[in-house]
Amino acid sequence: MSGTAGTDPAQAVDRALAAIARYERPDLDERLRVSRTRVLDGRVRVLVVGEFKQGKSMLVNGLVGAPVCPTFDDIATAVPTVVRHAEAVTVTLVRRGGPGTEPVRVDVPAADLAAHVCEQGNPGNREGWSHVEVGVPRPVLAGGLELVDTPGVGGLQSVHGAATMSALPSADAVLLVSDASQEYTASEMEFLRHAASVCPTVACVLTKTDLYPESARIAELDRGHLAAAGISAELFEVSSTLRWHAVVTNDAEANAESGFPALVGYVRKRVLGQADRIARRGVVHDVLAVTDQIAGSLRAELTAQDPEAAAALMAGLTAAQERATALKERSARWQQTLNDGVADLNADIDYDLRDRMREISRLAEDELAAVGDPTKVWDQFAGWVQQEVANAAAANFVWATQRARHLAHQVAEHFSSDRDQLLPALRNDPSDALRSVRGMAVPGAESFGVGAKALTGMKGGYMGMLMFGMIGSIVFGSIFNPIGIGAGIVMAGKSVGDERKRIVTKRQNEAKTAAKRYVDDVTFQVGKDSRDRLRAVQRDLRDHFTEQAEQLKRSLAESQQAAERAVKQSHAERAARHAEITAELAALEAVRADARALLPRPAKQAVAS
Repeated sequence: MSGTAGTDPAQAVDRALAAIARYERPDLDERLRVSRTRVLDGRVRVLVVGEFKQGKSMLVNGLVGAPVCPTFDDIATAVPTVVRHAEAVTVTLVRRGGPGTEPVRVDVPAADLAAHVCEQGNPGNREGWSHVEVGVPRPVLAGGLELVDTPGVGGLQSVHGAATMSALPSADAVLLVSDASQEYTASEMEFLRHAASVCPTVACVLTKTDLYPESARIAELDRGHLAAAGISAELFEVSSTLRWHAVVTNDAEANAESGFPALVGYVRKRVLGQADRIARRGVVHDVLAVTDQIAGSLRAELTAQDPEAAAALMAGLTAAQERATALKERSARWQQTLNDGVADLNADIDYDLRDRMREISRLAEDELAAVGDPTKVWDQFAGWVQQEVANAAAANFVWATQRARHLAHQVAEHFSSDRDQLLPALRNDPSDALRSVRGMAVPGAESFGVGAKALTGMKGGYMGMLMFGMIGSIVFGSIFNPIGIGAGIVMAGKSVGDERKRIVTKRQNEAKTAAKRYVDDVTFQVGKDSRDRLRAVQRDLRDHFTEQAEQLKRSLAESQQAAERAVKQSHAERAARHAEITAELAALEAVRADARALLPRPAKQAVAS
C-alpha cells in the first residue's frame, strides 16, 4: 500500500513562499503563486456523454442527489450543463465571446433552467449558449468535482458528438452512459477508443437496469466488447430511478440496489484521487524547482569560500550561464524543435483532414449515382454525410491532440535533461467549428407532375407523328395512319423518359454540389480551428520554456554574484556568513521535505511506518 502525508498542498506552497520572500525573486514568487492558485482552484472535470436519451441527465442528478438537470421523456438536452459546488443554488447562462472578449454571463432563476437547456425551449440551441453553469451545495461536489451533462441529440457521431470529442483532452474523466436496452453500438465503441487515447480516466455506466430484465447479460456483452477492443474501462450497472427513490425516502436498501454507491466511490477514489495526486505532484515539482534555484545560489556562495574550489566554481557557473542564455535564443534546439514540429504538425493535420474529406466527397458522389433521385432519400443521405464528416473531424482532432502532446514531450527533452519536466496544460476548449457550418441544401425539386408529363408527351408524340406520318401517308394516303400513330406513342414515351432522366440528373448534380459545398465548408472551418489550436499550443510551450530559461539564467547570475562576494570576504565575514548559509539551507531543506511529504511513500516504507 502507498500512503500520503496529511500535508495540505496550499500550505506547502505558503511555506515555500515565506521561505523565499527574503531573496527578492519576484519571478520565482509568481511561479509559486500560480501553483497555489492552481491547487486552490482544484476543479476536476468529468464529462457525462452518451447517445440520445440514454439517461445522462438522470445520472448526473443521481450522483449529485438533487434535480440539477431537467429530465423529460421525449425532450433532450441541447446545451452542456456544468454542475459544480456552490453555497447556494445558482444558474448562469454563458455565451462564448469573440476573440479577445470576455464571455457573456447571464444569471437566471433556477426555475427557468429547462427553458434554456432543453430542445423544447431552446431547439438546436438557437439562443447560442456555449454552456450553463449550475451551482448547488452538495458534499460530493465540495472537493472540486464538476459534472458536465453533454447534449446527446443526433448521437456521438453528430455535430454535438464532434464538439464533445474536442472537449475530451480538457476533461479529467469521462463517463460513457448507455442504457441496458442493447449492447454497445459501433459508434459508442469508436467513441470509447478515442476517449481512452486522450483522456486519463474513462468509465462506462449502464443505466436503466431496473427496466430491462436482461441487463446483466447486456453488461457481460459490453464487458466483452471492451476487452476485445483493449479498453481498460470499468463498467457500472445503475438505476437512476432507484437512486432517486432512495434520495427522496432515505432508503439505504434501495440506494445499495441502485448501484450508485460503487459509482460514487469510483468517482471519489479514482477520479478525485487521481486529480489530487496530479495536483500534489505539480506542487512538489514547483516547490522543489524554486527552492533548488535559491539553494543553488547559497551553495555556490558556500563553495566559493574555499579559495581552491572558487576558480572551478566560477568557471562552471559561467559555462552554465552561457547555456542558460543560449536556451533563450531563437536558435536554441528546443525552439527549433518547437517551430519545426508545429510546422510539420500543421501540414500533417491539414493533409489528414483534406484526405478524409476528399474520401467522403468521393463516396457521396458514388452513393448519389446509385440511388437515382436524391430527393427521395435526401434526409438519410444528408444525415449520413454529416455523420461521416463529424467522424472525420473528431478523428482528426484526436490525432492532432496526440501529436501535440508528443511534440510537447520532445521539446521538454531538448530543453532539459530532466525527464520529469512538468509541462503546461495545453489548452483544448470545445470546438464550435461544425456548428458554424450551414446545413446541406435540399436539391431543387423541379415539378414533373401529370400535367408536365402530358405536355412533354404531347410534344414528343406530335413530332413523332409529323415525321413518321409523312412516310405512312405514301402507303395509306393519309397523314393519320398506323405508322404515324405508333411512332407518336413511342416518341411520347421516350420524351417523358428523357425528361425524367434530365430532371433526376439535374437533382443529382445539385445534390453533389450541395454535399461538396458542405464538405468544403467543414474543411475550411475545422482547418482554421486546428491551426488556431496549434498556434495556442506553440505559444503556451514557448512562453513556458522561455520563462523557465529566464528563471534559470537569473538564478545562475545570482549564484555567480554570490560566489564573487564570497571570494572578497574576510575570514571573519566568511565564518559568520557560513553559519547564516547553513541555517538558510536547513530552512529550505525543511520546506523541501514538507513538499516531498505530499507524494505517496513507497509500499515498503508505508508498511514499515
